Amino acid sequence: MKKLLLLFFFLSLNISYAQDYFPTDAGVKTSDNTSVAFTNATIYVTPEKLLKNATLLIENGKVTNVGRDVKIPKGAKVVNLSGKTIYASFIDLYSDFGIKKPKSTSKRSRTTQYAASREGYYWNDHIRPDINPLKDFSFNSKKAKELLDAGFGVVNTHLKDGIIRGNGLLIALNPNASNAYRVLDTKSAQYLSFSKSALSKQAYPGSRMGAMALLRQTYNDASWYAQGNMKNKDLALEALNRNKNLVQIFETENLLDALRADKIGDEFGIQYTIVGSGDEFERISDVQKTNANFIIPINFSDAFDVSDPLLTEQISLRDMRKWNQEPSNLKVLSENGVNFALTTRSLKSVKTFHKNLQKAIKYGFDKEKALASLTTIPATIIGNSAVGNLKTGSHANFIVTSGDIFDAKTTIYENWVQGEKNVVNDMTIKDITGDYMLVVNEKNYALTISGKGAKQKATVKMGDEKVKSKFAYKEDWISITLNEDGIYTRMLGKVINASNLMQGAAFDTKGNETSWSASVQVKKDTEKKEDTKKEEAAIVVVPVSYPNLGFGNYELPETETILIQNVTVWTSEDAGILENTDVLLKDGKIAKVGKNLKARRAKKVDGTGKHLTAGIVDEHSHIAASAINEWAQNSSAEVTIEDVIDPNDINIYRNLSGGTTTAQILHGSSNPIGGRSAIIKLKWGENANSMMYDNSPKFIKFALGENVKQSRSPNGTRFPQTRMGVEQLFTDYFTRAQEYEVLKKSGNPYRKDDEMETLVEILNGERFISCHSYVQSEINMLLKVAEKFNFRINTFTHILEGYKVADKMAKHGVGGSTFSDWWAYKYEVNDAIPYNAAIMHNAGVTVAINSDDREMSRRLNQEAAKTIKYGGMSELEAWKTVTINPAKLLHIDDKVGSIKEGKDADVVLWSHHPMSIYAKVEKTIVDGKVFFDRNEDLKKRKAIKQEKSELITMMLNEKMKGGKTKAPIKRGDINFHCDTLEALKN
Repeated sequence: MKKLLLLFFFLSLNISYAQDYFPTDAGVKTSDNTSVAFTNATIYVTPEKLLKNATLLIENGKVTNVGRDVKIPKGAKVVNLSGKTIYASFIDLYSDFGIKKPKSTSKRSRTTQYAASREGYYWNDHIRPDINPLKDFSFNSKKAKELLDAGFGVVNTHLKDGIIRGNGLLIALNPNASNAYRVLDTKSAQYLSFSKSALSKQAYPGSRMGAMALLRQTYNDASWYAQGNMKNKDLALEALNRNKNLVQIFETENLLDALRADKIGDEFGIQYTIVGSGDEFERISDVQKTNANFIIPINFSDAFDVSDPLLTEQISLRDMRKWNQEPSNLKVLSENGVNFALTTRSLKSVKTFHKNLQKAIKYGFDKEKALASLTTIPATIIGNSAVGNLKTGSHANFIVTSGDIFDAKTTIYENWVQGEKNVVNDMTIKDITGDYMLVVNEKNYALTISGKGAKQKATVKMGDEKVKSKFAYKEDWISITLNEDGIYTRMLGKVINASNLMQGAAFDTKGNETSWSASVQVKKDTEKKEDTKKEEAAIVVVPVSYPNLGFGNYELPETETILIQNVTVWTSEDAGILENTDVLLKDGKIAKVGKNLKARRAKKVDGTGKHLTAGIVDEHSHIAASAINEWAQNSSAEVTIEDVIDPNDINIYRNLSGGTTTAQILHGSSNPIGGRSAIIKLKWGENANSMMYDNSPKFIKFALGENVKQSRSPNGTRFPQTRMGVEQLFTDYFTRAQEYEVLKKSGNPYRKDDEMETLVEILNGERFISCHSYVQSEINMLLKVAEKFNFRINTFTHILEGYKVADKMAKHGVGGSTFSDWWAYKYEVNDAIPYNAAIMHNAGVTVAINSDDREMSRRLNQEAAKTIKYGGMSELEAWKTVTINPAKLLHIDDKVGSIKEGKDADVVLWSHHPMSIYAKVEKTIVDGKVFFDRNEDLKKRKAIKQEKSELITMMLNEKMKGGKTKAPIKRGDINFHCDTLEALKN
């Protein structure tokens, strides 16, 4: 099939190169001598190997010799490149050159597509490893010219469509050849992403975590298919297995996605080459740990136009920092040993590539490493030693320049690809750029010539005043016309020596002839060094914080030994409330609780008149995540919130300021069987992995009611559409899970199904259910389903009709995690009452108050207090609803939720009674590390204001210097709730 495709592809072309085995009737077949010797050049054979006054010999599109003593064969064409420099042409590993990205042809539909539309392929349309773009490749001469002009000779191109996208093509940018010669490799790499295909409206996956789960299942199914266990033929899985030994290139949109992609690769023993996004400097140690090769764009942000103070207010510090810090990314990556290639990806114009790279070099990126990142490193990543260097036998892909390729003043003259010359700037046109003193009519002017080749241009000044002028430079002739208030002076002349001295004749308005001259004004070396020092001194990169936004930590908190003295301790244990007590925190644990404690080298905190509690535990939260719902299937048990934890969410810090230290990040309520939870500690500044509990109890979100049956969805057609359908769905899935487990235990081959694996954990009591619930009848229904399959519901969350079934809940052993006083916000909560928590508590149910809201989660102390007003709970029992009780529901009460010796040092110091409206958090400590301190918070606010002022000044300077600016924008964020849907892009 592949051979037939190639044959069709090559024969269908208008071939300008004749293959050597093709017959010809157009003339003689004897070929010309194609040897060309480039002599007296400075040649970079590789970035590390530099030859001066050397010769490069090429023939038939290949390098045949390179060195200082190269014997030039008889008849070879000789090109003297004295004063010129030769580099290997650049390689771009991430491109869609010559391949059109498909556009969605189907119109919007009121009906959601759940099934795949491709027959004979995988069950999900967004898995497309079978796509070979060879048949759709069309050489784009215009785009090729842009890339050639920038120094590129080879691109690795592919069809940017889908999650698994099929293979790539390695293409030589030779406009003079046919595809029979240009296509260097028809299977150069396999490409992946987290984005769906534009060619299908299939809904799943509808979230980032769904895309990750889909990739996992695809790899499992590919393995199952390779063993010959599937009854049907699957062309997509066949292609995936064929492509598994190719370089795997994974496109990501941000640093978190890069780390997520690497996580999947590690699970399946695949080392992805990751297409980064330019923000790797923000978590460089995490990037290092991936051990991945990266492909890095250099599409630096423009400065904001901050001339309007009111509009400037809305710009976040994070976005201001991005403009300032991005140019240092390449330096940071390089200095930390990360192997990477560069790409033109995301640039609006390839013409800005060199400008941005020069900026990165000014910010400290090493030139030798810059050259390697464009030549030898991409060649090594793609596994092709015949490109990216000028060793004997390599393709004759090279650029000829006037000097250092990374100098802004350097001109690229030619870009040879496969031995074919492509003129970028005419080498015969003399470079006359520079500063001159122009003398004419006994007046001295400052003449500045800039630009390259035939596009050199000039400006003329008299002192500080610009003089109207016209300048032309063609075929070594210079023409200058001055217009001084209608008095014209016309000049014509030539460059007369190597020092670019210009002379000629000048004519005034009356036709009188005189002479003119212009001599170069050469700066002394000391002046040049001073200019360089000033330029380097002007570059100020603000430091990176963790996370890299306002209120981030420049240094991560460390575990301390802390002695809190003479404080009122709310133990949330049988000991109750202890007055005038000391608490010692050591090695991340609560070491001692008692009177008059002593501890050498401990940091002492005076707790007189203050209150110390265990950190608040939020059983139901949606902060710190990049997605909440995988809505596109009625069961999404295969997905996990752990995949999409976002450690950069400012709500982590805000929750710490309200005393919350632990949260269960739940999947949303878009489907009856939702995704798996993540239980995290709010360790502000640490990465996602560090925030998650070690050996965390396993949880999953179930849901009942209006959301799962899509009551308010305009195009909801997914089963179930009724409450009775929800019950049938549970029964069906758990029946299938039982059958799955029987097969798994039988010893017979079985297809690993991540969704079924999760449900089997529930049946075996290894995973606990937190169920979104409102209506009494549905609560009863799920209790019966659980008892039918012999497992227990762990928690009903929301449970606003819990007071109606509190006795049944206590009998079943299920906890209730509810709101304090929410009701009437939708039809199914009309019967909610604020006494709900107290009634369930009095019936023997373990009751927690949760937030389900990023604002409420930093005021849970006040929510707990409402149970005293509504139901008369004692202060201690009320406080337990946000500490030990949710910890019990999450099965982490052996670690957190109370102040007890041996537990984790997760404590909060309050200024007043913790349930008072006047109480403020003074310190929030997690694992013995201070993650929130009110005094430090005030300092951070001042520092943010100061840093913003400094960055605004830098941006104003950038604008005054003529730099590009963009309008201020306000960073939007998503306030995730149970019903929030992520729009996973196509």
